[in-house]
Amino acid sequence: MRLSKTGLGTIKLNNIDEMYPGQSILLQSGQLVQFGAGIFAYNNIPLLVKRRLEEIIVKTLNKYDCIEVLLPTLQPDKMWKDSGRYDGYVNDGTMLTVDSNKGSFCLAPTAEEAMLEFAREKLKTYKTLPATFYQIGEKYRNEIRTRGYLLRGKCFPMLDAYSFDKDEEGMVKSYNNLRKAFLEIFEQLGLKVMPIAADNGAIGGKKSEEFMFKSPMGEDKILVDQNTGIGLNTEILEREDYKEYLEKEYGITDISKLEEVRTIELGHIFQIGLKYSEMMNGTYINQEGKQSLYYMGCYGIGVSRTVATLYEACVINDKNNNPCGFALPKNIAPYKIQIIPKIEDANKVEFAEKIYSTLKENGIDSILDDRENLSIGAKIKDAKVLGTPYVLVLGDKMEGEILEVEDIKTGEKSSMDLNGLMSFLK
Repeated sequence: MRLSKTGLGTIKLNNIDEMYPGQSILLQSGQLVQFGAGIFAYNNIPLLVKRRLEEIIVKTLNKYDCIEVLLPTLQPDKMWKDSGRYDGYVNDGTMLTVDSNKGSFCLAPTAEEAMLEFAREKLKTYKTLPATFYQIGEKYRNEIRTRGYLLRGKCFPMLDAYSFDKDEEGMVKSYNNLRKAFLEIFEQLGLKVMPIAADNGAIGGKKSEEFMFKSPMGEDKILVDQNTGIGLNTEILEREDYKEYLEKEYGITDISKLEEVRTIELGHIFQIGLKYSEMMNGTYINQEGKQSLYYMGCYGIGVSRTVATLYEACVINDKNNNPCGFALPKNIAPYKIQIIPKIEDANKVEFAEKIYSTLKENGIDSILDDRENLSIGAKIKDAKVLGTPYVLVLGDKMEGEILEVEDIKTGEKSSMDLNGLMSFLK
């Protein structure tokens, strides 16, 4: 990517939000653009980070025998009325609705109804079970209190998966399969999450777990044993039967030694059983030739929330310990290195073009800062804001064709020639 083509000028960071410094930097640098409360546009780099996250999700879920589909986000209101959830979502203001001369529609806040409608035409007999379908699509919730920029917005991309089984034993097996897949996804992202006991809330069902990332900016309070990782959302304590529920479903018998910490919820998985099958007549033909209800599981990851958390976790500070940019993980960063030549030196610019072209030919995406009327120092600052793992400066200190590559995160510098750079980045 050539920075001259992006419209990016000098980046000046002022009054960075202390609670959400990463997203504040994204907004001030134009990498996120806010259209309204809880409504954001992604510029090139955060968009590619989001896509990389989605690629990891897709590749991992496919490995666990899940099937990717895509459902419409604009849905007839009848489907929601059939499930009995329409009035609740509309009355509390969560669901966005559209009335037209062609009928009444809603923008999907979640996908239980739509996925059941989709699956019933595919999973008609016991021979087609078990099965797990998933999608990554936009969701819409008219949040009254948007918070934390991408952490809680009105529209947001989300991974939601649904398993369909013949019985409770099969549902539990599918649940454990997706639980393992989720842990693998977050491990690849470098986000250390804790699966904790959670309340099923509006989704309903028997049991659920949230995947929590420890952070002072989180809006959830959990109780956790720091040694074992066993934990629970404090919302569970509002249940009258919380002691019996914790012991039966999670094996937790003593919460007196658990420590309270703040966390961000990145994922949530549910054993929802027969709830939606009963409400919407979700059936298949069993081995005896009779109709039986699906046992369902529900699994979700907030994609935009995870992108926001990833950026916040990758914030780097300057010498005065003030946030100044990011060091994106090398397996996530869409551009591996930023090339900064001295524009006034024609030889340096020509060599930079050669490096840029060679990297592209070798399938390595990079950024060439070919903007004019900016100092090298200003460009290095901008490189940190854009989050590229490495920076290569072709300035007065450069000797011959020996390249000095700097690691943005550690500040460590390595010298190599162009062939060495190819091997290094690959």
